[in-house]
This record gives sequence, C-alpha cells and structure tokens, in this order.
Amino acid sequence: MYGPVWADGALWLVRRQSAAGYGERMRTWDFYLPGEDVVSNGWGAEVTQQAALDADLLEGLLRGPNPDHGDLEIAVSLARVVHDEYEAYGTAGSPLTNDDSRLLVRALKAVLARLGIDTFDPPFRDFDTFRRHWLANDGYGSWQVRRNILHDQFDALHDLLSDRETDSLTGALADPISPRKATGWQRVDDELNEMRRHFQTARTEQDYSNVGNDAVAALEALSAASYEHARHGELDADEPPVPNTKARLGRVVEVELPGSENAELRKVVRAAIELAQATKHRRNGDRRSAGMAADAVLLVVNLIRRLR
Repeated sequence: MYGPVWADGALWLVRRQSAAGYGERMRTWDFYLPGEDVVSNGWGAEVTQQAALDADLLEGLLRGPNPDHGDLEIAVSLARVVHDEYEAYGTAGSPLTNDDSRLLVRALKAVLARLGIDTFDPPFRDFDTFRRHWLANDGYGSWQVRRNILHDQFDALHDLLSDRETDSLTGALADPISPRKATGWQRVDDELNEMRRHFQTARTEQDYSNVGNDAVAALEALSAASYEHARHGELDADEPPVPNTKARLGRVVEVELPGSENAELRKVVRAAIELAQATKHRRNGDRRSAGMAADAVLLVVNLIRRLR
C-alpha cells in the first residue's frame, strides 16, 4: 500500500506497512481503511493515494479517548494526517470528500482538547473553507503559498506534540505490573486519568500543585470504592467520612492484610496519602515532586485493588 508524502516541494510515494495491531504504536495509515486506494496521474507519474478514512475510529475520538492508544500518541500521527491531506488537496488534489476533511479537523481538535492544547485554531474547518482562505491570501495559482499557509498553522503544533512526546518518554508516571488497564472502579479510573492528563500537560508551579489535587481526589475515590463499613469498620465506631482517606484506607489494609508481617505495607499507604496532601498544599510545585506523589497514589490504588 502506498500513500502521498510531501518532502522538499515534491510528492513522493512511500510504501506503507500493514496497520498496527493492538499494543503497537499508532501510525498515520491507521486512520485509513485498507484496500481503498486510488491511482491518479500527476506530472506524468502515477500517484497512489488512500481514499477512505476510518470514520469509526475518527468519530470515536470525538466521543472520548481510544481504548488502545493514548491521546498524545494519536495526536502526533493525526496532526500529520490532517496536514498531509490538506496539503494534497491544495496541490495535487485529494480523493477525500469535504465531509472527510471536516471530520479530520474535528477529531484532531477533540484529541488536542483532551491534552489541554487550545492553540491550534486554523482559519478553516474543511477543504471548502481552506480553498476560500487561500484565495483570499494570495494562494491563487501558487502551490507554495498554500503550503506556507499550512506550515504556519501546523508547524508549531508538530513541535509542541514532539516536545510532549519526549517529555512523556522521559518523565511518564508509573504503570502497574498488572495486565489490567483499569481498576474497574469507574470514579477511581476517571480520577487517575485526569491525574495522568494534568501531569502530562503541567508546565507551571500551579499546574504541578494541581496534580496534588488530582492525587487527593483519586485517593478519595479509592476510599469510597474500597471501604465497606460492615467489613472494615472498627467495633462500635462511626463510619469515617470519605475524605478521611488515611483512616478508611488504613482500615482496608489492616483488615485485608492483618498482622505484623504487613506493617510495612500499611506504612506505605499512610505515607502515600501524606505525600499527596503535601503536594496539594505546596506552593512551589515541580515536576519531580508532583510525579513522585502521583506515582505513590498509583501504587496505593493498585495495591488496594489487589486486596479487593
């Protein structure tokens, strides 16, 4: 399978491998349906282009995160697809429809919004509006002007996503050894996803302090999900409120793992709670301290999930 790639002002044909399977990195060709290619003649040479988008995949991105690939990974490849297709339309032509072009931009914006990126706002939403834009900005009869318009809109985004990806590889939060991708406790999973998302996009001291807020919220969600007063409550004692995470989670561990041999585990739970609280109130938050607090919360969540 071949697809169009622009480089050095020319259209090159690049052989594309089969779509990535589960667990493999998202690639640009994963946004197309296989076997739906068209061949056209441009400047005396045959050019094969992929003609059908995977609409189900793209529409799914409008509704929420993809279950198999993270938003950042998707954004890196999808931004390139959108850029390439609009450049093809503005030069050699694209087999995609105007509706296809609109879906691409909408899906990209939805993914970027989940990443906290609001700087990408091109003055067009589909092929038709892109054409009107280039005609109003000296693009009539000039492929290079149209390319320059797109570079002005996309280059900063590509750079930003590349920087984010580098950060995620060098400073990502811990993943559990368990093959499960979620705890199964909906609110806990939601809070953990928010914590990961905010950590990934954090840049300022306030951002890193807010990661502490997410860590506390995740512990409170865990407190509500894992503690059962009939099982974990102390005799003749009232049920501790959900925000009293140290008491509730401490009791979960004491009941599920009693005895002196588990004293260290109970210390880990209490220490993680205190670390999250400290990050929440720290005025000079930084990436290292916020990441350590978030990792500690992930540790506690997965330890207690094993017990429950």
